[in-house]
Amino acid sequence: MVVVENLTRYVKEGEVEYIYSYRLLKGKISLNYGADSIDVQAYGIEIERQDKLNGNVFNIERDRVKSISPQRHKVHNLLRLMYDNSVSPIHLIEILGDYIDEYIIDFDNVVKDIAIANN
Repeated sequence: MVVVENLTRYVKEGEVEYIYSYRLLKGKISLNYGADSIDVQAYGIEIERQDKLNGNVFNIERDRVKSISPQRHKVHNLLRLMYDNSVSPIHLIEILGDYIDEYIIDFDNVVKDIAIANN
């Protein structure tokens, strides 16, 4: 996985500073295509929160979904949604679940497009 975009948000509550990193990831996913398999570009999201006190990191929370869609703009829009609403990594799956279920069809569409192109 490669980080292709990173958005950072700083939040201070009392003495504790929270640094949120929202990352757009790019990688490959292997899909079945008849008897073969094909590698398809896939985009995902990672959220990381570092908790700092007196300049020292005392806790790190991180979660990610590697393959949400092959369509960068869809995943970028989800990344902005996460960033704009200051979503914590512990809520990533809960928030993205319905989107992931909806966008999974994008991978099927890529396979269909390849099958049409090869006929």
